[in-house]
Amino acid sequence: MRTRRGMNRRVAAIAVAMIVLATVPVIFAPSLYRAFCAATGYGGTVRQADAAVTPAVSSQKVTVFFDANTDPDLPWDFHPEQRKVEVTLGEPVTIYYIATNRSQETIVGRAVFNVTPYDAAPYFFKIACFCFTDERLDPGESARMPVELFVDAAMLDDRDAADIREITLSYTFYRQDQLSQEEIAGARDLAVGSQDLDDHLAGDAPVTYDNDAPRR
Repeated sequence: MRTRRGMNRRVAAIAVAMIVLATVPVIFAPSLYRAFCAATGYGGTVRQADAAVTPAVSSQKVTVFFDANTDPDLPWDFHPEQRKVEVTLGEPVTIYYIATNRSQETIVGRAVFNVTPYDAAPYFFKIACFCFTDERLDPGESARMPVELFVDAAMLDDRDAADIREITLSYTFYRQDQLSQEEIAGARDLAVGSQDLDDHLAGDAPVTYDNDAPRR
């Protein structure tokens, strides 16, 4: 009897341990997965680079294409200023996206991103990007938002990525709901006047982007 009772306890203990092992990853999976992707570039996740780091430069070049999407719940126009750019490996370049709030209310959005083909993602770095923070646009406001990036020349040493010559950087903007007034006020507001933006797009006037613009 004691032997059978001991076996039952052992089985119960094993069952509990298995439940714990199965539950803990589910609880922590989202944050762990995001951290893993950010560190490794897994699943097309772009990696963030330190602005103080100087990458090695190669004579090889790749063409980077830019894609823009918005969630149906976000009434913004969102597109890149240019469809593509030729990038020298290891050489930082800055490109711009345009976002316009077509609604009659202030909206906070957040962009998510990935890179294809996935084999190029571990070598695709962003030094600065609007996707690092929440972005706030008032009704009718527009923003010209930069992305500073480079493609690591170490890609040439990876047999799975060495022959890649075209890379697509894709963004999707999502509406940030259920924010407090403090969170809305704390979102970065980098809008420019509509007329200034129209003049810029027409090539009549320069528009600057202050990456350290104060929040208001």
